[in-house]
Amino acid sequence: MKNILIPKTNLSKISVFLIWLFHTCGLIGILYIDRELFLQTTPFNLSMTFILLFFNLEEVNKKVIIALTTAFIVGMIAETIGVNFGILFGDYEYGENLGFKIFGVPFLIGINWIVLTFITGSISSLIFKNSVYLSALLGSILMVILDIVIEPVAPKFDYWVFSENKAPVFNYLSWFLIAYPIQLVYQKMVEKKENTFSIHLVLVHFLFFSIFIIADSAS
Repeated sequence: MKNILIPKTNLSKISVFLIWLFHTCGLIGILYIDRELFLQTTPFNLSMTFILLFFNLEEVNKKVIIALTTAFIVGMIAETIGVNFGILFGDYEYGENLGFKIFGVPFLIGINWIVLTFITGSISSLIFKNSVYLSALLGSILMVILDIVIEPVAPKFDYWVFSENKAPVFNYLSWFLIAYPIQLVYQKMVEKKENTFSIHLVLVHFLFFSIFIIADSAS
């Protein structure tokens, strides 16, 4: 695992450096400089994260595109149903800091489904190398855990907000049930999985949002 964390190529080194730089600057900017200004850079940050992930993929072929497209379309459909009908995830709506919306859902949420699927699926495949089903199971659980970490911070960042000011339990169950088939597609279609950038990006997500949870608890 230690060797996997060390970037091997120049592209990987630059990419890992950039995601840590983006999130560190964002963390400092939101906490100490200009909260609203730095939160407005969220679309840029998410877009760059996706671009860096894409360029770090071991290979890009028809099967990888199928996995990318599946994560985006299924994620966007689920979110559209959720936002407009109040089912699947609960009664919630998106704020303005995630950018352009389609039927009430930010386009970048679909991109985020791709990113989360690929980085958690990559990690789970390291643990369950010989089982796509167990890898998909663990990948889905990791996606839910990431959602749990992000949820308390999301309303404060004007990402999204639930009508009850708290995500219901079935939000996480729905996340898992939707994530699992997407993860299965990823595990079956993406044969050469990228690990280094993915692990760093998961660590960045956990640290970034955990620090804000701790900061809010201390204030």
